[in-house]
Amino acid sequence: MAEAHAVAAFSFTVTHEGVDLRINNEAFRAIWWDGFRRWRKRYTSARNALESVIYPVPFYTCILVFAAMILGLAIELRPCVTASTLIHTYLPVTHSRIYVILSYFFVSTIVWLCVAFLLRLSLRMLLIYKGWMYEEFGTVSLKSKIWLILVRILGGRKPMLMSYQLALPRLPVPPVSHTLDAFLASIKPLYSKERYDKIAAEAARFAETIAPRLQRYLILKSWWAANYVTDWWEEYIYLSGRSPIMINSNYLGLDAPFNYSKRRQAARAGNAIHLYMKFRRLIESGCLKPLRLKGIVPLCSAQYERLFNTTRIPRLEKDEIVHYEDSQHVIVYHRGRYFKLRVYERRNVSELLEPCDIEAQVERILADQSEPAPGEEHLAALTAGDRDVWAAARARYFRRGVNKVSLDAIDRAAFFVSLDDAEPDMDLENYESGDAWVASALHGRGYDRWFDKSFTLIVYRNGRSSVNAEHSWADAPIVAHMCEWSVKMDLTELGYTADGRCRGDGITDHIDIAPTRLQWEFNVDAIETINKSLSTAEELISDTHIVILPFNQYGKGFMKKCGISPDGYIQQCLQLAVFRDLGEFCLTYESSMTRLWREGRTETVRSLSSESVEFVRAMNDKGVTKQRRRELLNIACDKHQQLYRDAMSGKGVDRHLFCLYIVSRYLNVEAPFLKDNLSEPWRLSTSQTPINQCSVVNATKQPELVSAGGGFGPVSDNGYGVSYIVSGEDMLFFHISCKRKLGLTDADRLRCNIQNVMGEVKELWSKDD
Repeated sequence: MAEAHAVAAFSFTVTHEGVDLRINNEAFRAIWWDGFRRWRKRYTSARNALESVIYPVPFYTCILVFAAMILGLAIELRPCVTASTLIHTYLPVTHSRIYVILSYFFVSTIVWLCVAFLLRLSLRMLLIYKGWMYEEFGTVSLKSKIWLILVRILGGRKPMLMSYQLALPRLPVPPVSHTLDAFLASIKPLYSKERYDKIAAEAARFAETIAPRLQRYLILKSWWAANYVTDWWEEYIYLSGRSPIMINSNYLGLDAPFNYSKRRQAARAGNAIHLYMKFRRLIESGCLKPLRLKGIVPLCSAQYERLFNTTRIPRLEKDEIVHYEDSQHVIVYHRGRYFKLRVYERRNVSELLEPCDIEAQVERILADQSEPAPGEEHLAALTAGDRDVWAAARARYFRRGVNKVSLDAIDRAAFFVSLDDAEPDMDLENYESGDAWVASALHGRGYDRWFDKSFTLIVYRNGRSSVNAEHSWADAPIVAHMCEWSVKMDLTELGYTADGRCRGDGITDHIDIAPTRLQWEFNVDAIETINKSLSTAEELISDTHIVILPFNQYGKGFMKKCGISPDGYIQQCLQLAVFRDLGEFCLTYESSMTRLWREGRTETVRSLSSESVEFVRAMNDKGVTKQRRRELLNIACDKHQQLYRDAMSGKGVDRHLFCLYIVSRYLNVEAPFLKDNLSEPWRLSTSQTPINQCSVVNATKQPELVSAGGGFGPVSDNGYGVSYIVSGEDMLFFHISCKRKLGLTDADRLRCNIQNVMGEVKELWSKDD
């Protein structure tokens, strides 16, 4: 109650002498600055939206058009005189000079907006062209050169984060025939001739019967929706899932492993929280530079909007993503307690706290010796368990009182912070030392990460950090961009003192920014529900095996010297390693981005191809020469590059088939071909973590800033999940995960196979036999 009275703007008492009104000036000042900040954010948002509408035409050109029109009238230019005649003919112009000037300004503004629209439309038409992606590396055709020049001209000089959104084209719907042909080609290496012929016949029947009808509806949706895939993908793949999102959906990201500077836990948290909030400010102001391939071709930036102030709310049958307009705090978890930590000054809520101020508040949390309330320590296990159990518990135990207030504070937080007592590290001489780090980042103990938040920042006792991110709101490149930027700024701009503390002097003596403990009241039934979710989480954790492989024998430098795409090279090595591990080929998923299109997310690259199979078989055949193996590797990599480009260009297989299936469900039409083939498990799921986005980090000159990438859990109970990052000219990281219960897979075994295969493939460029 004391805290509630302290923040009250005014209070009054009625006495026999009248009403005694007491005004709290500090509270009124806080309310004023809070309102000012909100309106400033709304103004910035509206301004950025308007700039996106008129981009690539800057605001000041409106005045230039008006001035040109007046000048043209003065020198009697025919177009301007004609425009003046039309104004006097069709507009009720009076003899008032001000009214005449306003009329001219109105017409010049219409002309200006039409020019802006035509330029944006021209840029959109140019961005539909994807031929440049299919050209051989190092060569650019005359057509593509002209195209690049035009895109550079129309792309503007200083775009803001959302400047290109309305100029990006919509994702096209590929022809059904193309999708089915690509699908059949991808499964041909997997199945016997009899089974393949059966599926091919089912595909032909599907194409001749219901496919045209489903395709028409899908094309209709593509005309009015920003992206015909994204909303359904988010709703049905992510939010409708009822299994735990921990491990099954959430993914991890690691800190820079080669940075050995001394950093205290509180200082690392102070710098990281401060930098993440500055990154949020860059997003909200639009000052974050949009990503552009080759520095010219823009990528969609829509996913950045939900990076902060976002949480996944459990509901029965289907979850919901909730994004809040603003947040001035983060939630910090430490040894079973939850704390609300302000990151803005209370007297001026537009001022972000300095890192040293945040460090001081984190130290207060670390020094707090209070015990968790009953049920509080394992509370976050609800977010790690079955979604329906969590949804029912939320509706039953968090509807009112202190539980509702505390849960609302977590939901509305900018992000979640976990102060972990572990001290993970990574040694290149003993790469198994990093296994505990990736396991901690992926799932922790099952109750010390809030898996529903957009992301959880994990800061360890030794100053290391990692991130656990929820997947439904956006994909890994967005979080990777934020982490890469913050690591760079942490070491090059903020830094630490000799004893590992944050630099600078702040306002650490101000008690009004002290962290506040969240309060909880749980009955026996609520605690039993929490423990039930904890058991589910612990069972899932015990069944999951994840390891990391830092590979420093060579990297993309050698691959490029061989004239091979690093991604294609690694994918073929993975096919060979998994074949030797499992003894058979398996359906392979590789994630590709579709952000060249408006609101695009991902597409599947079906990495296993007939060309890959030939290469793998040749590597296991001692009678095949090294020269022939190199030829087959090049052919397989070229095929993989074509598949990857098709996926990026909107000519992928799986998202199209998925949307056709959703349409069939809406129309109550049976589509056995879609139902059967979309349910096939991905025994090998792969993904490449992007690096050096916006050229923030130079991996060659600053290896201490390079991230070890991220990873995820396996998709199939009898398969593997493999994520990798090309960290530099001579460095790669592999994150390998699998399930234990069936006994068919072993992450350690595959790690050894990958390491051996990478060395074996490199030997193909040694002297021939």
